[in-house]
Amino acid sequence: MRISHMFSAALALFMLVQLAACKGEEQARQGGKGPLVSVFHVEAKDRPWPAEFQAQASGSRSVEVRARVQGIIEKRLYDEGAFVKEGQQLFQIERDQYEAQVQQAQAQYDSAAREWQRIRPLYEKNAVSQKDRDNARAAYDSARAALREAKINLDYCQVVSPVSGYSSKENYTPGNLVSNNSLLTYVEQTDPMYIDFSIAAPERMRRQQLAAEGRLRFPEKNLYKARLRLLDGSMSPVEGVVNFIDSRVQPTTGVIQARATFDNSTGSIMPGQYVRIFMEGDVLVDAVLIPQKSLLITQKGSFVMVLGKDNIVQSVPVTVSETIGDMYLVDSGLKGGEVIVSEGLIKARPGQPVTPMNDASQASDAGKREDAAPAAKDGDDNAEKAAQ
Repeated sequence: MRISHMFSAALALFMLVQLAACKGEEQARQGGKGPLVSVFHVEAKDRPWPAEFQAQASGSRSVEVRARVQGIIEKRLYDEGAFVKEGQQLFQIERDQYEAQVQQAQAQYDSAAREWQRIRPLYEKNAVSQKDRDNARAAYDSARAALREAKINLDYCQVVSPVSGYSSKENYTPGNLVSNNSLLTYVEQTDPMYIDFSIAAPERMRRQQLAAEGRLRFPEKNLYKARLRLLDGSMSPVEGVVNFIDSRVQPTTGVIQARATFDNSTGSIMPGQYVRIFMEGDVLVDAVLIPQKSLLITQKGSFVMVLGKDNIVQSVPVTVSETIGDMYLVDSGLKGGEVIVSEGLIKARPGQPVTPMNDASQASDAGKREDAAPAAKDGDDNAEKAAQ
């Protein structure tokens, strides 16, 4: 057993020696310019900074369809869940009693009209008193109003959709007695469609702070554009507009309510559907962004490896804040124009040269594999050296 352990140790030592020899040969082939690394050219420029939020779709108008008169429902005249047009009849309430009321009101109106027509010329001839004239006029006006009300109630027997949209299920089936104000169904107007979302108050305040510092530019007149990612991961081809951002923070949740409006003439967005919304319009002014993988984070702070003269590596402390995609926003330490190591950090030693892979004439597959699979211990040691 002891011999087996000794043999294993010897074999491991031999493999380490061979690996070191291979690395030495690789660097020799590269002309002694240092290990291959990928680099990133730092730029300071204006960059769009969209914000992404979880959101939910809702109809631009959700209307309750209620009975306006009491009566028995005779028919339902729409398919539940189907699209209905504004003014389309949805239910029929029995008309008999309301037709009778119209006939009665019509008779009273005709009688009052005849009386008024008789009294008026007599009054002009001083044949009747002012009181008789006023009573006849009042009776005529009252009968006319009663007739109008009776006709309105008769029209209410035809329950129509107040908007164009998608209907809901019926709450009362034919044969049931409904009273005035009974809720019969809903109609959801889905074109345009509202997309409701919430903005975390700290995030909004952070952007306002950057704007006050001159590092962020809001869109003109605060008119934000909006795009949607649907449930299947695809992006909606329709562009919307953010038309509401609340001026107050919700005290219970600490968020700011907001809403965007989208054209939904194709019906691709359904009420209640969850989506991701991108609010576009904010622009970072002269922003410096670096890849997240280029940042070394140690107990002494954050650093990047900057290539100087003759590609000599320097460790430069930086301060970052916002995460934008796979990039960090640099607050201090870099101004733009620098070249930093983006991949192969474990091979970059402060004070030692490297060969930028972008500038190298060729890069071997072995070098790429080594770059892609660094040793964890070497990475920790290198980070500590960078901090020093």
